[in-house]
Amino acid sequence: MSVVALVVDDSMLIRHTVCRFLEVRGFAVESATNGQEALEALKRVRPDIIITDIQMPKMNGSELITAVKNDPALADIPIVIVAGRKSGFEDTEKHANYTIFKDIDIENQLAKALQAIFGAKAQPARSSI
Repeated sequence: MSVVALVVDDSMLIRHTVCRFLEVRGFAVESATNGQEALEALKRVRPDIIITDIQMPKMNGSELITAVKNDPALADIPIVIVAGRKSGFEDTEKHANYTIFKDIDIENQLAKALQAIFGAKAQPARSSI
């Protein structure tokens, strides 16, 4: 049984980068372009981790995080924020487990976040070549 991740970002490039990174490491990945889509996805799947942008249309990341943390069935899901350094969310968002920044090496930061949240089982998949 694989670990499931929900990736929420309105940037197709960031969403694709994060999804590929996770898929290579054996995660089953669901994705959404905003918080509203993410809440719809959460009706179908219960992820082991949510990775979300903060600034998105329709429903932003802070609103999504609040909705998740207020739902007892979802409240224990670890959340990683992916944001621009100057987005200012750090002063208001206190519910995320980890934060990574878009303007720095996302994959390296994501590896550290997965290690912090999942421990040894988050190690990158070894190549069989």
